[in-house]
Amino acid sequence: MAKRRLTKHQQWRIEKIQQERTTRANQRDVKLQEDLLGGEFGEEQSGLITAHFGIQAEVEDNHGERYRCYLRANLPTIVTGDKVVWRAGNQQNGIITALQPRTTELCRTDSFGRIKIIAANVNLLVIVFAPVPTPYANLIDRYLIAAQYSGIRPLLLLNKLDLVNQQNEQEIIELLDIYRQLNYQVLEVSTVMPETIEQLQLLLHDCTSVFVGQSGVGKSSLINTLLPAADLRVGSLSEATNKGAHTTTTAKLFHLPSGGDLVDSPGIRDFALTHTNKEVIEQGFIEFQPYLGHCKFRNCSHQHEPGCALLKAITDGNISLKRMDSYRHILESLMIDD
Repeated sequence: MAKRRLTKHQQWRIEKIQQERTTRANQRDVKLQEDLLGGEFGEEQSGLITAHFGIQAEVEDNHGERYRCYLRANLPTIVTGDKVVWRAGNQQNGIITALQPRTTELCRTDSFGRIKIIAANVNLLVIVFAPVPTPYANLIDRYLIAAQYSGIRPLLLLNKLDLVNQQNEQEIIELLDIYRQLNYQVLEVSTVMPETIEQLQLLLHDCTSVFVGQSGVGKSSLINTLLPAADLRVGSLSEATNKGAHTTTTAKLFHLPSGGDLVDSPGIRDFALTHTNKEVIEQGFIEFQPYLGHCKFRNCSHQHEPGCALLKAITDGNISLKRMDSYRHILESLMIDD
């Protein structure tokens, strides 16, 4: 007998029931843990979430010490990068009592279209691409939309600079020029050129950053270079050999020796934009912003309508036709109605 396939709604219902059961079990576990600790906690203090493991999270105190802590049952979702209020126990443990306000939330959508927060208080999104594999402006544009939507500053990072040659140089120059003309910050680096890595370290200083980009662009090599003790962290920071997949599902925060923090998470390899809409996509193309709302028709699709402000901006040379083509491709791929 063929196995009956569940509808998407049935799958959602099953997952929802499982989540509710898990939540109830977690609440019982937290209460049991509090009882076992006998309420012997220190004074409330501030802390930083450096990793999250179900009903527990790793909290770093103001002296750099890390504690495995339980979460109070009434707390909202806690993620890596969160700033919290917590109380230390007597065995390098403790309990988190409150979540402090976030400045940013880095999100993605799951298979059901629900928004999942994967890191908090990130202020730099490092978009990594390379001469090989061939970089695609449309993928870069998707990351830029995600950065704009999340309120996170983007840095476009061309890695493997040493692989630029006569065959690909002109294409790379034209690609970078598109974004430089839009005043995006662009940096060219290579792990075999120490002076370029020093420039990257300066830009990462005092930032909480996340690296994103397609497999093969050298994110793991960059991270290992930035973290001298990467041999201890390669399992969580690097892509598995030949597969481009992380060996961990936990987002972790590391302090860079040169200054700044790095959040590594398998949940940010790609940014699904299915939780957005046409307006979000338009705002993500920053050169569109002066013209939005100035079309003759309120529901202008920016395709062929008379009086379209964006089409006129293309004719006037104020918007690149390549960027408009990228915008249309993203709308089409997301099946967002015009």
